[in-house]
Amino acid sequence: MDISASMVKELRIKTNAGMMDCKEALQASGGDFEKAVEYLRKKGMSAATKRSSKAAKDGVVASYIHMQGRIGVMVEVNCETDFVARTDDFQTMARDIAMHIAASNPLYVRSEDVPESVLEREKGIYQEQAQAEGKPEKIWDRIVQGKLKKYYEEVCLLNQKFVKDMDITVETLVNNMIAKTGENIMVRRFARFQLGEDI
Repeated sequence: MDISASMVKELRIKTNAGMMDCKEALQASGGDFEKAVEYLRKKGMSAATKRSSKAAKDGVVASYIHMQGRIGVMVEVNCETDFVARTDDFQTMARDIAMHIAASNPLYVRSEDVPESVLEREKGIYQEQAQAEGKPEKIWDRIVQGKLKKYYEEVCLLNQKFVKDMDITVETLVNNMIAKTGENIMVRRFARFQLGEDI
């Protein structure tokens, strides 16, 4: 099938992937746009897995101030080299993540960061709910796991839907940048301040 330049351009705008990667994805998916997006995501995730062992010691601390100074965020996003850290694409992604944190108020970076005590409390609540709803005991574990997944999507930055594109998660955003730069990239930590919080 002939893949037109406009198809490649449209896919590139949607995914931020390289031109050749977009063309390859469209050819592999027979011109099906959604399948091409999925192809690129899988490719990005496999590239991310390969890069994850590389040390990410460079990067930026990005900030975002919202609502005339009522909410402020600082986030550290790491990569392997200063060269990538200084690119517009990387800096934009870091700022977008800071803006996302301001809007979505995650509590943790990744699911592994959730303390065991918090997880145990949540599991207990979900099991009690299943019991109160009269669900059979043999499916309680499945119900608890399903609710835990939703909990991670609410409180863990990487699991949240990205506010500027609800079709992807923040983790997919980072993986797409890994695929584009060829470097390991990770969100290390963040701090979110809200005026009057805890007063």
